Amino acid sequence: MRQLLSHRDARLLLAGQALSAFGDWALLIVLAVWMKTLTGSSAAAGMTFFVFAAGSLLAPLGGLLADRVRRRPLMIAADAVLGAAVLVLLLVHDRGDAWLIYAVALAYGLAGTVFYPARSALLRILLPEELLADANGALQSTTQGMRVIAPLAGAALYAAFGGGVVAILDAVTFAASIALLSRMRVREERPAPAEQHFLREVTAGVRHVWWTLQLRQIVLGVALALLVIGFAETLIFSVFAAIGRPPSFFGVFATLQGIGTIAGGVTAAPLLRRVGDLRAVGLGLSAFAATAVLLTVPSLAVVAVAAPLAGVGVAWAFVAFGTALQTRTPLAIQGRVAAAADLSLSAAQTASIAAGAALSTLVDYRILLVVMAAVTLASATYLLTRRHEPVPSVEHAAA
Repeated sequence: MRQLLSHRDARLLLAGQALSAFGDWALLIVLAVWMKTLTGSSAAAGMTFFVFAAGSLLAPLGGLLADRVRRRPLMIAADAVLGAAVLVLLLVHDRGDAWLIYAVALAYGLAGTVFYPARSALLRILLPEELLADANGALQSTTQGMRVIAPLAGAALYAAFGGGVVAILDAVTFAASIALLSRMRVREERPAPAEQHFLREVTAGVRHVWWTLQLRQIVLGVALALLVIGFAETLIFSVFAAIGRPPSFFGVFATLQGIGTIAGGVTAAPLLRRVGDLRAVGLGLSAFAATAVLLTVPSLAVVAVAAPLAGVGVAWAFVAFGTALQTRTPLAIQGRVAAAADLSLSAAQTASIAAGAALSTLVDYRILLVVMAAVTLASATYLLTRRHEPVPSVEHAAA
């Protein structure tokens, strides 16, 4: 970690992402609580996450854009657009304005299809390969770790002043991220122009994932798990009801999960170096499966244990996942590969959230949690039993 923090641009990127994540987590938690308050429906609150995930379905186009322009200016532009978009929430006053909450959630999903592939590629330019896992772990700890304070801050501001104030806070953090990104000194070569048919360009990431065995196995394993993990976005409100807590308890739960994410982000890089990317993802999914089982117990103490365990699992899985994509992919198609993987996972998660919202009205939430645990554990077992292949030497030039 000390070696990572010796890079000035890496410090600026981490600081900007931490500030932006504070605003994001404060607002994203509030969006679901706000929708629940306006409509009285847990399904409507869960659909907020569905709309957010649905925006990611345009990931291939975002990935192509990230491979065709300089990444840092693109990230600044995405921050500027989204920072302006969240201010639309100032117009939400009653149930008739609830659709604006969905519109902002969709904007978040769309902006992510551009920003995160660009960030993944920028890290490849900034850092040597041996520091990528540390950088991903640090990003996971700092950005996801904002769950420790941001949800509580967002919930408190929402309760005291309403959602509009939280939207303004988020817009300010986007401005801070833009300022820090603008101070970076990284030199980016202009990406090579398109040389193939548009459809072939767009699908280059999908083809690379499919023909790279380890990436294919990771994406398939995680996508299978996400077909049920999305249930949690709706079921968590049923869990809170079972332990006698209001929807706003989501802020407390997310804070506890953030504590686990910090621990997972700090330990992810050593774990990845010890067991390899496939098994690190598998261990992360195993922790999440255990979380689903714990949430079937209507006890505040058990839920308080489940929340940080979920954070550890998420951090291990996604640090290993992101590092595998970076180290097993040429820089020239980094954005499209990140986008292809994101699309696969977002499609599974979007379907899962929608199914969870529908099934929660028909099936006892504990049964759905058991199903979620069983499928996630099966995915983890699949990855833990695959043969590990060493990371090959990957070209940084155009492929």
